[in-house]
Amino acid sequence: MPIQIKSDREIALMKESGRLLSLVHKEVEKAIKPGVSTGELDKLAYDMIKGFGCTPNFLNYGGFPGTLCTSINNTVVHGFPSYDAVLKEGDIVSIDAGLIYKGYHSDAARTHAVGKISKEAQDLIRRTEQSFFEGIKFAKAGNHLFDISNAIDDYISQFGYGIVKDMCGHGVGTALHEDPEIPNYRQHRKGALLKPGMTLAIEPMINLGGWEVDIDEWKCVTSDGSISAHYENTVLITEGEPVLLTGDARTESF
Repeated sequence: MPIQIKSDREIALMKESGRLLSLVHKEVEKAIKPGVSTGELDKLAYDMIKGFGCTPNFLNYGGFPGTLCTSINNTVVHGFPSYDAVLKEGDIVSIDAGLIYKGYHSDAARTHAVGKISKEAQDLIRRTEQSFFEGIKFAKAGNHLFDISNAIDDYISQFGYGIVKDMCGHGVGTALHEDPEIPNYRQHRKGALLKPGMTLAIEPMINLGGWEVDIDEWKCVTSDGSISAHYENTVLITEGEPVLLTGDARTESF
């Protein structure tokens, strides 16, 4: 399928979808602490999204049971929220969330520390986030899709981390998952030419250990039990610099 180019009207709707999602992420982050369950975080996000008059786009997507993907420690993505999953001091937890505003999807993920965490966990979270920013240096009209992938790989590989190969980024718009797929590891092709109006969910998933993962129907965990971090934004390709539609304190000034 050709990559969809969004009109000015569609971009305006996606910007609002992303703005609202960024507010959800900020409130969920405030609630993360030892003793809080991922079920409580999920309810907070659900109530906020419904309060905006929007729809949680993960809930019931292919049978997924939650508003948030809450992935703790060695869970890479697609962890189910539960009142039995209580966060502990030293954990890391990735929060992947999205919503639908007037028919348009936003998608973003952040990995957070629970209380005080190890230096290696801090470094993994920080470097996973930085790999996203290294990638979007190339998210410009006239470049190619896999310039983004290669930049992420070039940055991460120096640390010896594993880049998950079984999951990747994607286009986003009137559907949660649109073309193209966006790998986070080096490609030997150019990929599609980037054009203004493309909206992409770019999302490095990086393991402290090897890249290999085990996947059941949903949950994806590292094969070696090492911890994993995830960082994602919905990105608009423009004539100039990329616009992060799900920006936070750092990305708003990108």
